[in-house]
Amino acid sequence: MCQVEKRSRRSVHQLRVTTLSSPGFPWIPTHYSHQAFLAFSCSGAPKPCLTRAQLWRYFRYGAPPVINPLGTSFPDNTSVQPSFLVKMLHGNTSINISHPAPGDWFVAAHLPPSSQKIEVKGFIPTCAYVFQPDMLVVRVVEVSILEPDVPLPQTLLHHPSYLKIFVPEYTQELRLELQGCASNGSLGCPVRLTVGSATLPGNFRKVLTCTGPTQDCRLLLPSPPWGRWLQVTAKSLAGPLVSVAFTAVAALTACRPWSVSFQHLLQNSANQSRNASTGLLPLSPSYQELDRSSGAGDSPFCLRNYPVPREDLDVVSVRFRPLDQVSVQSDMPSVLRLYLNTGMDSGGSLIISLQVNKTAIANNTLVVVCVTAASPFLSFNDSLNCTTAFFQGYPLSLSASSRKTTLVIPYPETDNWYLSLQLVCPESPKECEQALVPVETTLYLVPCLNDCGPYGQCLLLRTHSYLYAGCSCKAGWRGWSCTDNSTAQTVAQQKVATLLLTLSNLLFLAPITVSVHRSHLVEASVYAYTMFFSTFYHACDQPGEAVLCILNYDTLQYCDFLGSGVSIWVTILCMARLKAALKYVLFLLGTLVFAMSLQMDRRAVWNTMGPCLFAIVVMVTMWVYRCGRRRHCYPTSWQRWIFYLLPGISMATMAITIYTSMMTSDNYYYTHSIWHMLLAGSAAFLLPPREQHTDPWACSQKLPCHYEICKNHREELYTVT
Repeated sequence: MCQVEKRSRRSVHQLRVTTLSSPGFPWIPTHYSHQAFLAFSCSGAPKPCLTRAQLWRYFRYGAPPVINPLGTSFPDNTSVQPSFLVKMLHGNTSINISHPAPGDWFVAAHLPPSSQKIEVKGFIPTCAYVFQPDMLVVRVVEVSILEPDVPLPQTLLHHPSYLKIFVPEYTQELRLELQGCASNGSLGCPVRLTVGSATLPGNFRKVLTCTGPTQDCRLLLPSPPWGRWLQVTAKSLAGPLVSVAFTAVAALTACRPWSVSFQHLLQNSANQSRNASTGLLPLSPSYQELDRSSGAGDSPFCLRNYPVPREDLDVVSVRFRPLDQVSVQSDMPSVLRLYLNTGMDSGGSLIISLQVNKTAIANNTLVVVCVTAASPFLSFNDSLNCTTAFFQGYPLSLSASSRKTTLVIPYPETDNWYLSLQLVCPESPKECEQALVPVETTLYLVPCLNDCGPYGQCLLLRTHSYLYAGCSCKAGWRGWSCTDNSTAQTVAQQKVATLLLTLSNLLFLAPITVSVHRSHLVEASVYAYTMFFSTFYHACDQPGEAVLCILNYDTLQYCDFLGSGVSIWVTILCMARLKAALKYVLFLLGTLVFAMSLQMDRRAVWNTMGPCLFAIVVMVTMWVYRCGRRRHCYPTSWQRWIFYLLPGISMATMAITIYTSMMTSDNYYYTHSIWHMLLAGSAAFLLPPREQHTDPWACSQKLPCHYEICKNHREELYTVT
């Protein structure tokens, strides 16, 4: 009856613990069609540092899951479809889905939020969790096709019976009926009929249990999904050895659309009345006029169809603009179809904005709106629940007191979406018979809502050739579109943080002054370089409004990292008191090594620690050599050790401790500012004294030869005086 069709192994994903505001998660799209059974098996093999870490996995059909692991708020008017959640500590976990819906399924996985501690890359081991999903698909081989109005005899014994029926477009209602049902010749119909496919997390499959004494059993499905096959499963409830025979009959009720074309609207706007020779339908016909124009024997119209062209603007950016203004009446719904079936449309946010003029709608009238997928909602006269056969829609309304409404659907399902509108008068229905309300529509598919606002950045992410969008928030803002300000920084806090990180670099004036006083001009130039680029890098690195960028951000960051490393390098080598030629050669070689290592990975700790340790080895070697040669401790002065070396070493040790183990996302502005001051202060204390034959501020004295080069502009000759 069933056979194993395919087993696919997806690639392994590494989810690393980071210091981001929200955990990362990959999308794993899985495509298949017409299966009866689907099993997802996910295994995780954590490293020892994450033996107790819990992995969250979400499943959703048709679009990536919209998850909220941090519990942040969504923007106003946003409707979020829940996702099927599975928690896994470690090991293997499997999920079985019977009769899955054909199409794309998405699996999202993420780890719990990591600590806010800023860890130095390479200094602390990185924890990784291996997430490896497997998919096992079992496909039904024997599937009978149920044609409309054609009886199909079926007999149930051990196995269920699988049927499928194709639902064409503009189907208003589907009626499934079991006729002549009997169990071993007795009356009654012990059959359970399941219609539709399983989708997660919601399951809108219709189940009909026929256990009554009557031989007929029927199921009515309003607005079934258009243009697709509908799965039907019949299972016997009479036991394994009892046969049940019945005849399945399907009947479709067609919906006759009245299309409003652009040509019709132009001619109706010029003249509301047309004779029969034009062949054009008026804009607001009654049922009698529709019957006469459609010919004898034709059914009346059930919906007014407004063509909506699709205009692709950019990646995951689409605009839907009706050919003319949508008019809403009470006789039948006005329907707009939005084509979101390209496979890449489910990675953005669908925005539907509706508005009516104040003079166009009366106080006792109401425009009821329903947004659905797969098929439109057409039963406004019977119910306002906005529910089709297998989809719970999004209800909206417009009235004289609420003339504008907006709906935002993040990650909409890949399907045809329908916007149904109808005029309703709850108090006096007769007042709506001749009323016509124009509705202004704004329909967009955008990557990010409002481009993530002033405190966010819209990012396009790609996983397994699938493209989706997300917001990266800053300045403490959180949420799907960076609209949650529960942990946001105020403008005053942003300015204080910027001032702390920038003005703390002014302490480098101390080592610059000491260097110039002691004739260490190269060291002074390096400290000035570091102070300049560190100041403007942190002025550009701020996430909020207090931002100033004089160069490209990446350039400023590279120069800041390079200046910090070279400053430590020249300070240690200067303490070694090498010969001038050797010292300047090492200065240059060390700078080139720093430039190369930072180009490979500027955040790796050993790219900076390696050269610095080499410089310390050189310094210690030279000090030991001098101690052995002079038979006395070097430096020889105890005042040098007490008042300069020990304070400088203590400040450097504190700076390294703060940089590697005390920085978090919350205290970064304070701890990193202290790091700047300690680094500059330690350099000022650790710089060696000037040479004995060098006078203070020797670099500022004039040249001893007192020569002056002058130029005679008139004769263009140079003379020496």
